[in-house]
Amino acid sequence: MSRYDVVVVGAGAAGLSGALALVRSRRSVLVIDDGRPRNAPAGHVHNFLTRDGAPPSEINAIGRAEVAGYGGQFATGTVTAIRRDEVFTVELADGTAYQARRILVTSGLTDVLPEVSGLAERWGKDVLHCPYCHGWEVRDQAIGVLAISPLASHQAQLFRQLSDDVTLFLHTAPELTAEQREELTARQIAVVQGRVEQVEIRDGKLTGVRLENGKFLPLEVLAVQPILRAKATFLTELGLEVSAQEVRGVGYGDALAVDVQGQTAVPGVFAAGNVTDPMAQVVHAAGAGLQAGAAINGDLIAEDTRSALASRGS
Repeated sequence: MSRYDVVVVGAGAAGLSGALALVRSRRSVLVIDDGRPRNAPAGHVHNFLTRDGAPPSEINAIGRAEVAGYGGQFATGTVTAIRRDEVFTVELADGTAYQARRILVTSGLTDVLPEVSGLAERWGKDVLHCPYCHGWEVRDQAIGVLAISPLASHQAQLFRQLSDDVTLFLHTAPELTAEQREELTARQIAVVQGRVEQVEIRDGKLTGVRLENGKFLPLEVLAVQPILRAKATFLTELGLEVSAQEVRGVGYGDALAVDVQGQTAVPGVFAAGNVTDPMAQVVHAAGAGLQAGAAINGDLIAEDTRSALASRGS
């Protein structure tokens, strides 16, 4: 069984950034990835200084090449379990296993979309979620916001900064408060009662939504609020569980808890990126990966020093 200083689970911005810091410190590193990046449906990455507008695949390819250039290795597969004895054993779905002194979890998250016919088909194209990721590209268009929680009112206000034509569809969200209605009215954001039954598509583009009463409303863009689920079930045998995340008392998903250096509750297991911070954009994830990679190297140095002192004493 191959053994490494560090096995990194996930080859997104956080994983590759952490791996780069480690290989540049002459650590042996294996990056395992399932080949299903969260941002694959998106055409471009934004708000990443010097890389604004670059396709996600291009950034990933550059990152892989940089890590490989310092001796980092890669494996394709799905991690199903991690166990710990004297070292960590990382098991893949195909039965392959690797050993590591430390683990860096950067497995990301899954966007759980509202169950509306046609919505998933346009995800990452003209069905969007983040005004900072996609807002400039949809400026001045007819934008709808599909509400599933009280947070949708804030989301509508964010998109109102980008277009004068914004409609909030209450869908399955609770009734608006009087304050929310007043704020939406003040900024001329239309509010539509009733569930959205279907996203209408024509010639490969979103054309609008149809309500459960049959009424059709034309749109060019639909913003949604996915539930953000951390991809961390393979950590169960280590005793690590995700915890619910809230904004203003409203739940929006879950995440793995870490300290400021990316250390989890299990010594030797670190994590970074969307698995720990669901709201993080690519540039944030890259920074967190670097932080965790540096912390892991420091942790290994401390262990190496203890071993050297023990050998010297014997």
